[in-house]
Amino acid sequence: MVQLIVEGDGDVVAAPALLRRLRDGACAFELQIGRPIRQPRSHLIREEYLSRAIEIARRQPGCSSILILFDGDDDCPKELAPRVQDWAIRASGGIPCVVVMAHREYEAWFLASVESLRGCCGIRNDAQPPDNPEAPRGAKEALEELMAPGGSYHETADQVSLTARFDMETAYRRSRSFRRMTSAFGALLQAEGAAAETWPPAAWRE
Repeated sequence: MVQLIVEGDGDVVAAPALLRRLRDGACAFELQIGRPIRQPRSHLIREEYLSRAIEIARRQPGCSSILILFDGDDDCPKELAPRVQDWAIRASGGIPCVVVMAHREYEAWFLASVESLRGCCGIRNDAQPPDNPEAPRGAKEALEELMAPGGSYHETADQVSLTARFDMETAYRRSRSFRRMTSAFGALLQAEGAAAETWPPAAWRE
């Protein structure tokens, strides 16, 4: 079972939905996804608190691997993610553990494939992705700007709905951090002995 550690209320529902979509895309249907453990971002970027969260994850029945997912905000993923990954490996006691930082925000993955989200959660039918979907500091606000007048983004309600619908292939091509998410999931598939013959799908890399 993959045990998730996430930062936001919306992530508690959306992150398992995302992993299930990736799992089904890899035809690894036997892979189980655990209910996420929520921790403040400030705890996930401090070794002491991260270690405690991982210990909680390890104690969950059936936990055989761990995925830690949080927003990068203003931090550089190239600098912070490897440091958090090192802490996670030390704390995981040999259980496979991967860290994924969504560059800026999770919602940047929606911006990267926003054409596939037209008509969902108030997103306009003419919505177009920004040139660099991971550039906006406020991805949530950028998403709101692509909604019909009066529309607003509600993380706890909309994040899971958009997660269920966004085109992962397009996001993979346009978003470096979503490629990292895909790669990290592939590493967990291998660790769980459920590796797909081709991951990510060949069409995504064309």
